[in-house]
Amino acid sequence: MNRAILKARLCVLSIAVCSFFYSPQSKAQSVFSQNGNLEAGIGLGPMFFLGDLGGSAGTGRGFIKDIDLPLTKLATSAYLSYHPNEWLNFRLALNHGVVEGNDAQAPNKGGDEIYRINRNLHFKSHIWEAYVAAEVYPTVFLERYDGLKGKLRPYGVIGIGGFRFNPKAKDNNGNWVALQPLRTEGQGMAEYPDRKPYSLFQLEIPMGLGIKYYVTDKMYVGLELLHRQLFTDYIDDVSKNYIDPIHFDTYLSPDQAALAKQMHYRQLNNTPGSNPGNSEGVQRGDPKDNDSFFSTLLKVGIRFNEGDTPNKRARKQLRCPVFY
Repeated sequence: MNRAILKARLCVLSIAVCSFFYSPQSKAQSVFSQNGNLEAGIGLGPMFFLGDLGGSAGTGRGFIKDIDLPLTKLATSAYLSYHPNEWLNFRLALNHGVVEGNDAQAPNKGGDEIYRINRNLHFKSHIWEAYVAAEVYPTVFLERYDGLKGKLRPYGVIGIGGFRFNPKAKDNNGNWVALQPLRTEGQGMAEYPDRKPYSLFQLEIPMGLGIKYYVTDKMYVGLELLHRQLFTDYIDDVSKNYIDPIHFDTYLSPDQAALAKQMHYRQLNNTPGSNPGNSEGVQRGDPKDNDSFFSTLLKVGIRFNEGDTPNKRARKQLRCPVFY
């Protein structure tokens, strides 16, 4: 038997064996062992701030009622994920966004929002965020077939992370000024012992829901709503009551003190009793509710790195032999 015929017969035998192992009978194989257990992706979507400034008509409320859509900016995300199995995924993510609030944006309907309009405070801050999270895919247990093409997979996500922020506001000359060093609410002053200086780095608990649609076995698009539970009320530099501005002269340099007096009290002239010398103890923010933010991201990801799986080893072993 010549070498060409032997090679042809071996190839036919290999194809037959491969057909057996990858036939519809092998339904119980893991989709991740076939398609890889590492993922990488990017995301883009709006980041919404929920805090003391701005908001809608009436009394300020939590969650979506007080979203300022005109001030909402797009956030970006990049992430890596590892799937130890089909129903669980661990994610490392880096995000960037900008949050903003402005009392002047509140609609004047003649209700309780007038207080916020007259308060006339505003802020803007970049958010740099990193977190680790677990994704759980409950519908995996209901699936009866392999392959991801055309498949929808909803999931829940929860994790822990940290973020950096730096609230700023415009001074009378239109320059953006960092607010934290100005101690606008008496942070760190002996006269206000309940007001500790706040750190520009804070911890968070991200939690949310999402859904993936697999365009191919290796690529998916998704939509995710991710809320951050925070432990600070100073994302917008507003939380408690006005302080007596005389104390700025004690704790700050003359230039900083002058700027702090300008930035901590900005009520409009038509506000009853709008006199910064008489404002101590008047409500400035609401310390009962911490600030928060959430994002809605459109995501695109790919799956790669099949690894040393049984399927990969089988394919290597079943390749047609090469003769020299």
